[in-house]
Amino acid sequence: MESVLLDLLRGNAEHADTFQSRFDDVQDGQRPDAVTVCCSDSRVLQDHIWGNDAPGHVFTCANIGNRVVQRTDAGEAVSGDLLYPIRHTGTETVVVVGHTGCGAVTATYDSLTDGLDEPDGIAHCIGLLRPRLEPGVEALPDGLDRADAIDHLVEYNVDRQVEFLLDSEDVPDDVDVFGVVYDFQDVYGGRRGEVHVVNANGETSVETLRETHPDLGARVARRWEY
Repeated sequence: MESVLLDLLRGNAEHADTFQSRFDDVQDGQRPDAVTVCCSDSRVLQDHIWGNDAPGHVFTCANIGNRVVQRTDAGEAVSGDLLYPIRHTGTETVVVVGHTGCGAVTATYDSLTDGLDEPDGIAHCIGLLRPRLEPGVEALPDGLDRADAIDHLVEYNVDRQVEFLLDSEDVPDDVDVFGVVYDFQDVYGGRRGEVHVVNANGETSVETLRETHPDLGARVARRWEY
């Protein structure tokens, strides 16, 4: 309804009032410090989760399931949305952001366990997740309820997306790739809205991550060390 758009426009007017001078240094170009790949879930406020209000600081990508993979005529490749800042703006830090209770991971889990009938567009997205999550579904610990199984697979999916980036020849070796999970459902025992580091350049051991990245400290946490 038009009232929804009007509400958005009112919010934009307040945004414009606040940001009048914040584009001065980036009006003619960008050199973002990080590129994030988030799930497009409406509960994941991409800039807000970092407390970011500086234009030009974070290059944000979003899709269901925080995927880094796209299909091309030549086969699977790193998504151009993500690759652009790496190749064209000098960005050397990638953060793959999963979140608790992810609907895309849930749909993929249902597709793998019970079958799922979705429109072609959604089926395409799930099809990019299926081959990466299938081994995780088979390896899930016994006795998990549905919600817990999904949150285990959220971590597993983040790991697989990080792995794809690290294995790609299109991503330079000096680019750091981190995997995190955003928790707004009290899954990790911290505060709602906290980000928990689960992967750093392919390393997933909590003990090792805390030893090699001591500044991260308690922000390193995993539900599943498989």
